[in-house]
Parts: sequence; structure tokens; C-alpha cells
Amino acid sequence: MEYLINVAILACIYAVLALGLNLVVGFTGLLSVAQASFYGLGAYATAILLTRFGMNFFLALLIGVAIAAVFALLIGLVLSKFKDDYYALASLGFNVIVYTAFLNLQNITRGPLGIPGIARPTLFGFHFTGNLSFLILSLVAVAIAYLVAQFVARSSFGRALKAIREDEPALRVFGYRTLHFKLAVFVIGAALAALAGALFATYITFVDPSSFTINESIFLLAVIILGGLANLRGSILGAVSLIVLPEILRFVGFPTEVAAQMRQAIYGALLVILMLYRPQGLMGEYKL
Repeated sequence: MEYLINVAILACIYAVLALGLNLVVGFTGLLSVAQASFYGLGAYATAILLTRFGMNFFLALLIGVAIAAVFALLIGLVLSKFKDDYYALASLGFNVIVYTAFLNLQNITRGPLGIPGIARPTLFGFHFTGNLSFLILSLVAVAIAYLVAQFVARSSFGRALKAIREDEPALRVFGYRTLHFKLAVFVIGAALAALAGALFATYITFVDPSSFTINESIFLLAVIILGGLANLRGSILGAVSLIVLPEILRFVGFPTEVAAQMRQAIYGALLVILMLYRPQGLMGEYKL
């Protein structure tokens, strides 16, 4: 039972990450490869505030979200100078910078040693020490992230984001300041990533730079493409699918000496087949 709860918690964390990223990539058409950096900023901010200052988790969470939002605003201004493939490369560069900072600012992040001993959240005297209680907290976080993303997607703001994705110059003709919309959605996506980072840090009770590499950002792109771009339920479905599928493959009776390699090969083959026959993803409304 504990194993299933662990998988469910990880799926919830990735669902929050995917919801934020889908607003940026799926709804707005901005190919960002920087989500793991905001994920890491939220995780590290929460970890440092909890371990060094003994701050309450929920206050630390809000500060972590604010820090990620400020960084997103600044980097969003820089990324606004780029388009399409160059936007993706520039965002990837930002991810590299943040990862390098986590690795080398040893006085703050402890570098490759990471930050251990992160306390689980506490609310009105109740400690989320058990995995079941933490799963409930994670489900609440998914619900909040989904409601925020749904509000954005269904509002006039969300319709403007889709118009930017389809034809940004035409929207400018009608007097819309598209830069403001792109910055706003980038900040919202970063804030949701920081929320997921705070949950991850307190669930694992340890953070180190290896969790926030470029590979993590690419994996998150795979999650939303698999689930379906511009579809919020697809984001959650993609997160659950890509977290659960490798766990299912653990129970396939491969020979021990090649089990890990066979699981990875089958996992990759299933993704390739799905993209061949369902390029818009499981529930997608838009293709890159």
C-alpha cells in the first residue's frame, strides 16, 4: 500500500508541474524548456527556509512561489526577444544557469551534497508525516493548480493566449500587448512549478541539483505532449501515465541481468508508437 501511495504522490507532483507548463506551451505556444529550473527554485527556497530558519511550510511555500515568479518575470523579459526554436534554446540555457547555480553556490545550496533533513508540513498542529496524509495534501495541491489553470484557460485571458499561439501579429493589430500576456502566463507556470517543488522537497525531505536538470524539463515536455497540449485533463493524464508506466514494467518478468534495459526500451517504444498513431497526444487539442 505504501508503494502505491508513493507513486500517487509523485504523480500528483508531476501533474502540478504539467498543468503549469501546458499553459505556457500548449495554450500560448511558447516552447519553454525551463520548467525544471522553477521547480528547483521552489524546492530549494522551501528547503532553505525550513532547515535554516525553521519557518512554517506554508509561509515558506508562498515565499518560494514569489521567488520563482520574480525569476520568471525577469527571464520572461529576456525570452521575449526570441521566437520559436530560439526561444526553446534560450529557455534551455536558463535551465543550465539555474542548475549550475544550485551546483556551485555551496554556501547556500550545499552544492552536490544537497540539503537533507527537510521537515514535513505542519498545519494547525497537524503533521503531514504519514504518506497517506501527504497524499491528501498533494491532491489538494493538484486541485488548486487545476482550478487556477482552468480559470486562466476559460477566461478572456486564456482566449488571448490561444490567439497568440495561432497568430500573434494579428492580435497585435487589434491593440493587444502580447508581451504582457506572455509574461503573465510564464509567471503563472513558474509559480505552479514552485508549488510542485515545495511539495517534492518536503516529501523526499532532501533536495540536490540532480533533480532539476535539463532532462527533467524535457521529461515534463514529454508529459504534456503525451497527455495533450492545450488540454488540462490531458496534463494530469500524461503525468499519471508516464509515472505509472515505468512502475508497471517493473513487474514484467524480464531476466534480472537485462531487466532495467528492457524496461527502458519498452517504455521508449511505447512512446514512439503512441506518437506515430496519436501525434496530438491522448487528449490534445493542438500540435507543435
